[in-house]
Amino acid sequence: MSSRYQQPLGKSKSAIQAIANLFSNTFNSQWRRKFISFFLAGALISVTMAACTATTETPTNSSAGSPKKDVELTLVSFAVTKQAHEAIIPKFVEKWQKEQNQKVIFRQSYGGSGSQTRAVIDGLEADIVHLALAADTTKIEKAGLIDKGWEQEYPNDGIVSKSVPVIVTRDGNPKNIKDWADLEKDGVSLITADPKTSGVARWNFLALWNAAFKRGGSDEKALESLTKVYTNVPILTKDAREATDAFFKQGQGDALINYENEIILASQKGTKVNYVIPEVNFSIDNPIAVVDKNVAKHGTKEVAEAFVKFLYSPEAQTEFAKVGFRPVDETVAKEKQFVDLYPTVKDLSTVKDLGGWDAINKKFFADGAAFDQIQAKIKR
Repeated sequence: MSSRYQQPLGKSKSAIQAIANLFSNTFNSQWRRKFISFFLAGALISVTMAACTATTETPTNSSAGSPKKDVELTLVSFAVTKQAHEAIIPKFVEKWQKEQNQKVIFRQSYGGSGSQTRAVIDGLEADIVHLALAADTTKIEKAGLIDKGWEQEYPNDGIVSKSVPVIVTRDGNPKNIKDWADLEKDGVSLITADPKTSGVARWNFLALWNAAFKRGGSDEKALESLTKVYTNVPILTKDAREATDAFFKQGQGDALINYENEIILASQKGTKVNYVIPEVNFSIDNPIAVVDKNVAKHGTKEVAEAFVKFLYSPEAQTEFAKVGFRPVDETVAKEKQFVDLYPTVKDLSTVKDLGGWDAINKKFFADGAAFDQIQAKIKR
């Protein structure tokens, strides 16, 4: 929070305390304590939110006409996009202010894609959702909050950011892990999350299955290969963050499967990371969507759609690329700094190659499907 708001906030606290003292003479001691606690908490939260969001001044004169009333947008996204959005949002706010003479205030929520999806369905009034899986966005659609056909409203079937799974190894790669098949070897301990609870882990599973199927040529061979891989997983973590912490902070495992963008970002922050990008891989595609029911309720459809379109611009795609996401804009992707950072994957499959998310969930992640069959064989 900017230091220029410290003074008003201090005055607000004094005013709040004065009101509290007034009420303290009115109620008995037990009810007085309860009332003051609730009053102070609520008032301080209101003051803090007002201070944190008032980051720009509305101009009194503009070619766009008289200033319009401030508009608020709620963006709900999966955790690893936070740094990108924090760089992109101020650029959009400035652009919209200049063009529309209106200040946009963003409320942001980041977390696991699955938990964010449930939160929106359960009442978190997101105007825009940027999630790890199109399957999660489809759940919100099926809950009646997003109109059907959202994938066709924006380029690339609504995919605004993408990555690939990589294999992280210990310093010097002592187990000589170079490909997915190496994770089947005896004596190799792999850290990954549970596909039942983690979106990242589903991408990991699909990358493993895709490669195993192409090696063996059948579902039976792929199931056999993945049973060996998951036998080498000592414990399935709840989400990707737990898996990363287990590997880096707790020193568990010889290898970790994670997003390329997470590893690049960690490297940029000074963490020494050794990783390989398998030549046979899977495209991790993250969709964006406007939550139609909520923007209609909030009157924010115009600005929400403008923000989503802005995310596809070279300016925004450059910010995504800077923090580890492979650009979906070809102009940005061809820039030398990103060509060097994101080597071409020789054989890259997509969700469409496996029949789409409905077919994938039915075949791999539904109760009794492939992942449960693997777990049953391991007897975990």
